[in-house]
Amino acid sequence: MSSHVLLLGINHTTAPVALRERLAINGAALNEALARFGQANGQGPTLLPEGIILSTCNRLEMYAISNDADRGFEILVDFLARHRQLAADEFSHALYRKVDKEAVDHLTQVACGLDSMIVGEPQVLGQVIEAYQAALGQRASGAVLNTLFRHAIRAGKRAHTETAIGQYAISVPSAAATLAEQLVGGLKGRVVLVMGAGEMGEIAARNMMLRGASGILVANRTYDRALAVARQLDGEAMTFERQAEALARADIVVTATNAPHIIITREKAATAMAQRPDRPMVIIDIAVPRDTDPSVGDIPGIRLFDIDDLRDVVHENIEARQREIPHVLEIAAEETDGFMQWFSALDVVPTISQLRERAQEIKDLELDRALRRLGNLSERERRVVCALAHTLVNKLLHEPTVRLKEAASQGDGYLYTGMVRELFGLEIPGYYSAVQAAELAEARAAEE
Repeated sequence: MSSHVLLLGINHTTAPVALRERLAINGAALNEALARFGQANGQGPTLLPEGIILSTCNRLEMYAISNDADRGFEILVDFLARHRQLAADEFSHALYRKVDKEAVDHLTQVACGLDSMIVGEPQVLGQVIEAYQAALGQRASGAVLNTLFRHAIRAGKRAHTETAIGQYAISVPSAAATLAEQLVGGLKGRVVLVMGAGEMGEIAARNMMLRGASGILVANRTYDRALAVARQLDGEAMTFERQAEALARADIVVTATNAPHIIITREKAATAMAQRPDRPMVIIDIAVPRDTDPSVGDIPGIRLFDIDDLRDVVHENIEARQREIPHVLEIAAEETDGFMQWFSALDVVPTISQLRERAQEIKDLELDRALRRLGNLSERERRVVCALAHTLVNKLLHEPTVRLKEAASQGDGYLYTGMVRELFGLEIPGYYSAVQAAELAEARAAEE
């Protein structure tokens, strides 16, 4: 079978926010992309039978299964270019490509928060879970990527329960609060406007309140969601229609919407500042795509920061998190190894299953003949003869089965399975039969 796990990605270490926001795939666009994933470039579902897209503020990563790694990457790049309506040469220089264990290592470390702009941030685990659930909802993923993401999610959960990496409050929203606190000399007496009442916006608002902000304004496209967040923080809810009023009142603005377009335009920001010429404003845009027109930063009295600026924020707990990294890496490696053992078995499990089925057919046929020739046996005698036949088959196949699995774990399974199929006249399994056989073997092992 020789299928490969492919990862094509771009993140905060390879591209600036201006490029990442052009490639971001969120909301309805994500569902559309997942629905078309297996049909990328018109190749049909056989070349890329599975796919999951992880799109966050700091990264866009596409995970896929393909029998041809080089061709698979070509199709992924073309798919991304066509879906985002960009020429490939506009972003290909910033892409990274990982195959098999390297791709699996990367995902487990992402889920543990080790590949984040702020090491150990818990939000990324939720984003990995959401990416997995979105792919399930669109039936874009299959047995291999489902198993991979379950291992990665388990790694992330273990990292936050078995180590202290998640016990220190360091995240993009908390970094925004730290930056704001540093810029204005403390949040006591300050009015904070948070635009976007999703998870990131809610966390940002909570961080601002905990650091002493005197007033929290929560603006959202839907009023009910804004109200739900504002009530928790004793704040004030409003819709985006009251944006002008909110900007005029706020000392600090944090934007964290999922809008595909600019929310704070230069004109709106200038109008707000005209009403408060003696009061400066800090805007921290943590959305991707950005919510704020970059030219807003040129308006006198406004200091504008985007998500990339947060990497310069130094947190007092960063050293404590760094000390947890070796333990987290051990957890990620354990889950990577667990998946790779399962994945490597995809080459040999179908052959083992076919070999056992062939042996079972021969045993049943010859046992039936022998029992007919032996005539009238007692029930006990029949059980003894049947048990003998069953034991002989199991003992004869035990050593070849063990050797095939050992070869698979060393990466040489395909060499041995080819010889076994040739010697015993077995069929060559396709992708789906191999996956089904591996799942069946896993289920039987669990039952035992």
